[in-house]
Amino acid sequence: MVAVDAAVYGGEGMRKASPTVASRRRRASAVWRPVLLLAVGAYFVLPFVAALRYALQSDTGKFSFSAFAGITSQQGFGPAIGLSLRLLVLTVALTLGLMVPTAVYVHLRLPRLRRILDGITILPIVVPPIVLIIGVLDVAPTFAKASPYLLGFEYVVLAMPFAYRSLAAGLAAIDVKTLFEASRSLGGGPLQTLRRVLVPNLRAALLSATVLTVALVLGEFTMASLDQYQTFPVWIVAFDQNNSHVSTAVSFLALFATWALLMVISLLDRRGRTSPAGGE
Repeated sequence: MVAVDAAVYGGEGMRKASPTVASRRRRASAVWRPVLLLAVGAYFVLPFVAALRYALQSDTGKFSFSAFAGITSQQGFGPAIGLSLRLLVLTVALTLGLMVPTAVYVHLRLPRLRRILDGITILPIVVPPIVLIIGVLDVAPTFAKASPYLLGFEYVVLAMPFAYRSLAAGLAAIDVKTLFEASRSLGGGPLQTLRRVLVPNLRAALLSATVLTVALVLGEFTMASLDQYQTFPVWIVAFDQNNSHVSTAVSFLALFATWALLMVISLLDRRGRTSPAGGE
């Protein structure tokens, strides 16, 4: 009886102690969570604040918006940003046009090749961009090297790992085979099924692939500089030697524009999910 009572009271004591331990853990997490969030926020925000202050401060120590106001009038800015935007449109169109049908076909008809395709698409990350551009310039014909749009095809190779993995994650989240068979039973062809059935269900994956491709094109420097074309990143580095304040202001605006683009795409994705068409 004594042993039984001890066991009973001991169990009750443990049950009473466990809420106390849990409450202590909750208090500790409540204390450390804001500290950790502030530390991470400071790690990301402080460089932006320092860049903004440097862009606003002149050599005499006065603060003004002259660096931001004179961006568009700087020599070479218009052609550089125009070339980058044209390469951006070309790269996004080629990347999605190649990756979407390939990823859908592999997931639908050749599931055994998924691992092989995963290994192939990872190669642009393993191989340095400088090696890729030297190889391309060595084998590309003269008319291709004379066109800046060769960079668009090179950027497709660089964007392939990010675009394919975004699409593969989106395809893994839906039942591709069931959707395809249902569309075919209703008389839909392969292209119609891809356009009207699969693409709406891959909206988030397509947006993710687009964002990653945009960030890559607007930030790639090595290939463009070795190909001797002045894209937006190359112009920033070249102009930094003449006016570092304006160059910092341009870099700050580029980062802000990329962040704004991410927010717009995220809002479009949320509206697509909550709309009646997205709900159906």
